[in-house]
Order: sequence, then structure tokens, then C-alpha cells
Amino acid sequence: MRRTSAVTLVACAAGGIVAGYVLDLTLVSAGRSTFSPSVMLPILLVLLGAACVGFAWSVRRAVTSPKAPRVDPFRAVRIAVLAKASSMVGALVAGAAAGLILFLLTRPVVPGIGSMAPVIATAIGGAVLVVLAVIAEYLCTLPKDPDDRESDSAEPEF
Repeated sequence: MRRTSAVTLVACAAGGIVAGYVLDLTLVSAGRSTFSPSVMLPILLVLLGAACVGFAWSVRRAVTSPKAPRVDPFRAVRIAVLAKASSMVGALVAGAAAGLILFLLTRPVVPGIGSMAPVIATAIGGAVLVVLAVIAEYLCTLPKDPDDRESDSAEPEF
């Protein structure tokens, strides 16, 4: 499994920006109020990131410490996939919140900071989730096995 690339995270954030902007534009065009996320969303995003790091810490401890209990490889893969998915979701949510902020800032009357606080907190929470998930993904990385050889030749060795 490969680590999450920066290009993937930037693409998720860009898609989120477009989705957030279009969502608010559609709502306002239909005569409804703009979308405002719940205050609990940034808290849940940070808790998800902390859970990813907590789960990944057990994998890292099992890899680096000879006295630590052995970790199940399937569990390690599940934790790595959780971290990878969480980083993409965090980038998407942070981008969507940035799109909402962008829409609000392009209006003739800019709302007060108090009404934009949940959106700003959601953008920060999404960014924190990305950072914590990337750290968790790093913690799940296994060291190179000295027996493994990378064969660059096109012909198989017999």
C-alpha cells in the first residue's frame, strides 16, 4: 500500500472547495439561507484524528519495541486504511468549509465573524484531521525487510 500523496489531498481539497461554494450558491439562489455546519463537526473531526493516531501508536510500538506484543497484520492494514481514508475526508471537509467561507466573503455584505465561526472551526478541524491522519499513516509504516530485494530488471530471476 502506498502512502497518501499530496496530490490526492490537494485534489480532495479542491473538490471540496468547489462543492462548498456550489452548495451555498445553490441554496442562496433558491432563496434559502446559507449552509452552516454543526458546532460538533470540528470536535468530531479532531477526535477521529486522535483515534487514528491512538490506533496507529500500537502498531508503531509493536514494530519498534521487541517486548511489545505482536500486532495482527490485518489490524495494521485496517488502521493504515482508516488513516488514509481519514486524511482524504479531512481534506474534503476542510475544502468544503473553505468553499463556504469563500462564498460568504464574495457577498456584498460580509457576515460577522460570529456567524462564520462554525465554518472556520470546521475548516481548522478538517486540516487537523489531515495532519493527524498523515501522522497515523506514517506510524503504520513498516521498516524495510533486509531480505527484500527490489528487482529493477524486466527478466525474472530463476
